[in-house]
Amino acid sequence: MLTKEKILKIVEKNGILKTNDIVLTFRVSRQYANRLIKDLVIERKLLKVGLASKAMYVSLGYAKKHPEILNCKITKTFVNKNLEEHIVLNIVESELPLILKQKENIRNIFTFAFSEMLNNAIEHSSSAKIKIDVLFAEKMFIFTIADFGVGVFRNVMKKRNLKSELEAIQDILKGKVTTMPELHSGQGIFFTSRSGDEFILESYGYRLIVNNQINDVFLEEISGSKMKKGTKVTFKLSVDSKKHLKEIFDEFSNIDKENEFGFDKTEIKIKLYLKSGIHISRSQARRVLSGLEKFKIVVFDFDKVPMIGQSFADEIFRVFQSKHPKIQIEAINMNEAVRFMIDRVE
Repeated sequence: MLTKEKILKIVEKNGILKTNDIVLTFRVSRQYANRLIKDLVIERKLLKVGLASKAMYVSLGYAKKHPEILNCKITKTFVNKNLEEHIVLNIVESELPLILKQKENIRNIFTFAFSEMLNNAIEHSSSAKIKIDVLFAEKMFIFTIADFGVGVFRNVMKKRNLKSELEAIQDILKGKVTTMPELHSGQGIFFTSRSGDEFILESYGYRLIVNNQINDVFLEEISGSKMKKGTKVTFKLSVDSKKHLKEIFDEFSNIDKENEFGFDKTEIKIKLYLKSGIHISRSQARRVLSGLEKFKIVVFDFDKVPMIGQSFADEIFRVFQSKHPKIQIEAINMNEAVRFMIDRVE
């Protein structure tokens, strides 16, 4: 009778195994052989190399001696019914063992980002299917998670009664924004977008790009056939990255030492709140300030903002501050015109 132990003995002897070898040698069905081999891959006792009919299975020792045979790309589509992110991650790691060969900081960031974004698709998208792609190329891990559901920006806009998808994007970047507050804290996108080299979020005509290599954020409008229906997340991480997940969390968490844990700090890119980059009115400032009372430190980044109005500055740096005196407000990357307006109201 064919057992997993017998399969492992064959692989240990020959180094490489094909499903057809087992079927012919033991005269069992391909379905039965595939089930046993799949279990061994999930248990990480075998590694899968190659795709579809060209797939082979090798021992860990063989893979160590021949790293050139390891898979560099996987593509899978899952039915979104009782789908669990840790099971999908296990499949990804077993079929793309290069992930497990990386330094601890890279493995931790990849695991966190992939799990968080897949969980969002599973629980928020209302999509019947979810497609994942993971690629290793030029010392860079790139994963995409795509669904065909309601769309992340439209979903946040609807659930939070916002006026536009642009307002939803603005709120998502603040953090602590979720359409299921009873189940989620709203930290997933916030921390994932800061942990890699580049983070891209696309949905129904909008593409949000967070480029951590140059510390900037961009918003593009997409129309026609290139418009993504549903939501697509793209995450890029260099294997040479020096980032550590704990340091990323520490930068924005545990500001209040009296609490055991707190997501207490956020950073606001002011340039995203008006396409022209000019912020004049008090109402514009109130849109920027929406939801920020949840934080203990708020950093306003005025990079690429040419000017602001006195009312805009007054609403943030006097009115809001007086209402919330315990919140620490910081302003960075100001030009002389912006600094002048802020200094006048402080």
